[in-house]
Amino acid sequence: MTGESAARREESQDAASLTARVRVRRRDFDVDIALSVAPGETVAVMGRSGAGKSTLLGALAGLTPLDGGEISVDGRVLDQAPRTRTDPMHRGIVLLGQNARLFPHLSARENVAFGPRAAGVTASVARSSADDWLARVGLPGAGDRRPGQLSGGEQQRVAVARALAAAPRVVLLDEPLVALDAVTASEIRAMLRERLVGVTTIAVTHDAVDAAALADRLLIVEWGRVTQEGAVREVLAAPATEVAARIAGLEWLTGEARGGAFVRGGLRLETRDAGSRALADVDGVLLAAVYRATDARLGGGSPAIVSHLEPTPTGVRVITDAGVVEVPPAVAAGLAPGDGVLVDVAPESVRFVAAS
Repeated sequence: MTGESAARREESQDAASLTARVRVRRRDFDVDIALSVAPGETVAVMGRSGAGKSTLLGALAGLTPLDGGEISVDGRVLDQAPRTRTDPMHRGIVLLGQNARLFPHLSARENVAFGPRAAGVTASVARSSADDWLARVGLPGAGDRRPGQLSGGEQQRVAVARALAAAPRVVLLDEPLVALDAVTASEIRAMLRERLVGVTTIAVTHDAVDAAALADRLLIVEWGRVTQEGAVREVLAAPATEVAARIAGLEWLTGEARGGAFVRGGLRLETRDAGSRALADVDGVLLAAVYRATDARLGGGSPAIVSHLEPTPTGVRVITDAGVVEVPPAVAAGLAPGDGVLVDVAPESVRFVAAS
């Protein structure tokens, strides 16, 4: 066991477990998600916009009524449609979203002290605790400042302090970093990683960096259903669907098995992965080839036609009818839509997935 794992286990002794089956009817599809979160565990939830992730958090927080299912924290039933429903303020669950939603007329100290005071803690104790929490999130001495005097990153730090000062049983994160600049988001991410150790957490995010930095497990949600789950790095390394592949920054091409390889038009890809080779043994089986664009190359391989070019921070993505290749700017110089190229991906960089 690593030192970090030992620390997480030690600090999660008093943390809560959460089990849920969330069923919510929506206009375009029904959300039906089951999950179980161990005490002190952080589970990331990812998927395309509109997949049902925020609906899940809303149901867990008590903001969205269940149409079916049950939500329990440490065995205590909070929701059981249609008979039982616990008000949001009595669940022991806090939701931290993109907007800090601080009380503008209260100081940072009073914002953080609000939850404990509402729970009956004396003003002096709640304020002293608030100052301690502000120091923990990197804002020592900021207690007298109001939200309007704080930057966006500082407001989010206060929001984190306010959420944790209420001693929640479960914390829900709904993309709290999405509105921040890259530098501030990195700082808040590091702070969250430290402060959420031992706190049972569900984190919705669009950023695989957030999932890898904060979470133990990852759930991929598509059209209201979980399509893949597992340890974060395992899911990102071996995505089972196109959505999961895109989240992991991988390319996903659909084709079929032929002669032990993947074939799509004039493109033929082979693999060194034993499981992938087994999938390709039956001609005609629908396959997806998964690879990283930086592992593909121009020159050699199969003929392809350039569709368009996309500059990236480190190079250029060459999009073709036979897949995507990311190359240095010098290699892409002179290429234009309609040009013919040769595309290849080394077998050790490709894996196949059964496609439906």
